[in-house]
Amino acid sequence: MDKGTLYIIGTPIGNLKDITIRALDTLKSVDLILAEDTRQTLKLLNHFEIEKKLISYHRHNEDEKINQVVSLLDEGKNIGLVSDAGMPIISDPGQNLVRYLINNSYNIEVIPGVTALITAIVKSGLDSTRFVFEGFLSVNKKQRNAKLKELSIETRTMIFYEAPHKILSTLKDMGQVFGNRNICIARELTKIHEEYIHTTIFDEITKIENEGIKGEIVLLIEGLNKDVLNEEIKQKQDEIDAKELVKKYMSDGVSKKEAIKLVAKQKGVNKNVVYQECIDL
Repeated sequence: MDKGTLYIIGTPIGNLKDITIRALDTLKSVDLILAEDTRQTLKLLNHFEIEKKLISYHRHNEDEKINQVVSLLDEGKNIGLVSDAGMPIISDPGQNLVRYLINNSYNIEVIPGVTALITAIVKSGLDSTRFVFEGFLSVNKKQRNAKLKELSIETRTMIFYEAPHKILSTLKDMGQVFGNRNICIARELTKIHEEYIHTTIFDEITKIENEGIKGEIVLLIEGLNKDVLNEEIKQKQDEIDAKELVKKYMSDGVSKKEAIKLVAKQKGVNKNVVYQECIDL
């Protein structure tokens, strides 16, 4: 018996008219559907008058369900995988299953659909030529701040998913690490109350403190300006005294004489000045 195929099916993120003809055809043709939240998927299926068996497949049972899914595929069953909204796998369960199926030569097909992060960046006004998607930040404050510090020198536009009840604390943490960057908050995408807020970190903190905010949020942060980054690097280098820089070059295998020349050029001073500082090395 031929193995069945897993279909990774993109569904609307809000407006049900965004579903594709191919997605509808696939939902109708599969034998059963793996759903992150069966109640949400049932609403979608009912709207399009599709009746299918649903199996709950979420982050907390993903690994234990893999064997069940594999057994069904071995029986020749075709299975659809959907998330609550948008493309499965992207900040949603399914990655471990897909990796297992790839490693064991099972059939997989992707039925592309709308994705919140792409929808958001095209109307954000921020640089969309190069960007980095970070998904949800850790709820652990220490881990979250460590990630933000790591991203503080990121020059690409950064995209995050965030819940409305956490966005204020997230923006405050970002303000402390990033400073006052340009941002875009894309809220309730493709829904009745869709809104794009083009603002800055500090201005949005004040607004949310006064007015609050509702709805699912995609948060886009302007990357660090490259000129600013280069200036910060230069300032840090200037803060290191000549002797320490010479020692660093020497530890990398550069001769003392050559290291003095390099540091003098880097700091824009006569090499004799650097030599006097390093005479005891």
